[in-house]
Amino acid sequence: MELNILTICYLIGSVTFILGLKMLSNPATARKGNLVAAAGMTIAIIGTIFLYTDEEGNKLHNYGWIFGGIAIGAIIGTLAAKKVKMTAMPEMVSMFNGMGGACAALISVVEFNHLQHSTTIVETFEGISGSGYFARQLSVSPSFLLIIVLGLIIGSVSFAGSMIAWGKLNGSVKDFSFKGQHIVNILLLLVILGLATYLVGWMPSNSQLIFYVIFALSLLYGVFFVFPIGGADMPVVISLLNSFTGVAAACGGFLYDNKVMLTGGILVGAAGTLLTILMCKAMNRSLLNVLIGSFGGGAKASGPAGAKQQGAYKEISLSDTAVVMSYANKVMIVPGYGLAVAQAQHACHELEKLLAEKGVEVKYAIHPVAGRMPGHMNVLLAEADVSYEKLLEMEHANEEFPTTDVVLILGANDVVNPAAKSDPSSPIYGMPILDVELAKTVIVNKRSMKPGYAGIENDLFFRPKTSMLFGDAKKVLQDLIGEIKNL
Repeated sequence: MELNILTICYLIGSVTFILGLKMLSNPATARKGNLVAAAGMTIAIIGTIFLYTDEEGNKLHNYGWIFGGIAIGAIIGTLAAKKVKMTAMPEMVSMFNGMGGACAALISVVEFNHLQHSTTIVETFEGISGSGYFARQLSVSPSFLLIIVLGLIIGSVSFAGSMIAWGKLNGSVKDFSFKGQHIVNILLLLVILGLATYLVGWMPSNSQLIFYVIFALSLLYGVFFVFPIGGADMPVVISLLNSFTGVAAACGGFLYDNKVMLTGGILVGAAGTLLTILMCKAMNRSLLNVLIGSFGGGAKASGPAGAKQQGAYKEISLSDTAVVMSYANKVMIVPGYGLAVAQAQHACHELEKLLAEKGVEVKYAIHPVAGRMPGHMNVLLAEADVSYEKLLEMEHANEEFPTTDVVLILGANDVVNPAAKSDPSSPIYGMPILDVELAKTVIVNKRSMKPGYAGIENDLFFRPKTSMLFGDAKKVLQDLIGEIKNL
């Protein structure tokens, strides 16, 4: 009876994961979907703790340790989530993703040690007849061992890579590469796979040593894997590492024959993989190019989008900006990382409402890779209660730019850079961008003329239609609101 109840708990958890993921596809239902999936996970966890029994009929024990760990993790997670700034959200996502990979790797370590213990017992027992090696071979299922090793490798790479990504996003880790690093990475991966094949296929007497060598090399590979990838590609890297964590978690589901863990891992792995593909498509680049191209790693483009002096730019005053926007028919706002840095999303929403009261149509143009993680700008604006209907994806926004009177760019840079279309020598050449230059007037808010996160100078700033509005986004928007109110 208890087994049937536990099966029902796992079924509920699996169904809520699928429903939650479906609801996450729509901003209007995303929050509810997150809660639905969390409720299903809670049911699955409680069911496992109180109803799970092993093959010998033993239940889980040490409830104090179990609930103590859950309580500590819940408190730390809750406090971290409540205190995190929107600018730090990408590194928090990377950190949490890394913790998932670490858990998957530790599960493999624990299960391998259990396997070694049981193997030793069988070998000692059968050793009297002189058939110890044969007994040891039979006591280990190659498929079971393969899943353990895969969980170890993928989880370790995900953990180490996510920690480097976390460091890059918060500025504590700089891009690092050396000549021939990609060759070293490939050789390192081949060594890991070779050792894994030897361990699974032959289960040698020094298998424990080989296992921990694979563990260490996988961690090293995760570090080297992310080190040379440039900052502008971090959204793709986060998405890819997230899919790694999902696959590693699915391996844990196979090990424990846990349906809900398996379902969750598969969903995360599949969703992360699809998101990675979509992000690469949005940048018009292959995943291989992202991983070996080191885009955003500090290299400058040559030609018009590079270090070459572009010429003069013109500034616009707050009062002139207020007049232009107040008497426009349609205004398009392009949010970028600078908006998040200034914590200006609420001021931006206030400006939108003020212009709407004056009869101005206001919408937001969202580029798929704006910010530091997938959906960063959507989350940022949702926090300020911006209507989901006003958020336009790149394709729809580009259709409306020709009929837009004013485009206000708040901290975005690379996603509006015309070099992606006009300069073959630019590292971002071929990447789809927001066609803001098709609007009648373009106003760019930046703190300075420094290049964006990809380290590439933006030719848009020197175009005839473009005017620069310098200053911190939050203060500029607050002052702009005051100017419009005084008109």
